[in-house]
Amino acid sequence: MKKLDNFTNCLNVLKEANFEFANENEIYRTGVIGQFNLTFELAWKALQEVLRLHGAAGAETGSPREILQLGYKLGFVSDSAVWLMMLKKRNSAVHIYDEDKIDEMLLLIRDSFIPAFVVLEGTLQEKLGEANENWV
Repeated sequence: MKKLDNFTNCLNVLKEANFEFANENEIYRTGVIGQFNLTFELAWKALQEVLRLHGAAGAETGSPREILQLGYKLGFVSDSAVWLMMLKKRNSAVHIYDEDKIDEMLLLIRDSFIPAFVVLEGTLQEKLGEANENWV
């Protein structure tokens, strides 16, 4: 599935980020945050697509928040608090000018958001396999 493949590819780039180098290089820091934003965008869209394949009511349309809440309700998303924080940080990331806030964002990406993306990727791969089995 193209949306899941795009999410996986984007996540693989984010997982390769050198957070030590990000501490020293402002443009690299900006790039890591930008890659996080793109990964988040692709993550919720891949979630939406897999929810659709499972026939989840409400998955046809919805905001990222609604899709994440539906994913949590149906067991596709395991930690709603992290995902809702991700959504909030994604929405505010373009307005971060304070170095301390940037440092905080990078720590969240490294320590909380990447692990949550990895869990979602595994879940979506599994759920996609289930959906494909139901079509055979």
